[in-house]
Amino acid sequence: MPKLSLDIPHSLGQEEALRRLKVKFAAALSQYGDRVSDYREQWEDHTFSFGFKTLGMSVSGTVAVEPEYIRLAASLPLAAMLVKGAIEEQLRREMDRLLAAAT
Repeated sequence: MPKLSLDIPHSLGQEEALRRLKVKFAAALSQYGDRVSDYREQWEDHTFSFGFKTLGMSVSGTVAVEPEYIRLAASLPLAAMLVKGAIEEQLRREMDRLLAAAT
């Protein structure tokens, strides 16, 4: 499975970044929940593990909230290799917006 890794810096502090991510993930599940199956998530301290299927393909990974950056690591289906760059760009844009200091 292809890997996707992103480190996104922030200046919010670990707890505020964690709070914002939890709100964002809950909103995303509410908005896109009808498009995924076998959804699982687990928060352990400052790390979020997830997995789901969409369009018959499995996606899984972790999001670690560090004091100065967010580290995303995910395994993507082979079919996603064609659009991996677009996925990374969209994730980075969404995370930058979420982690902007004036929210």
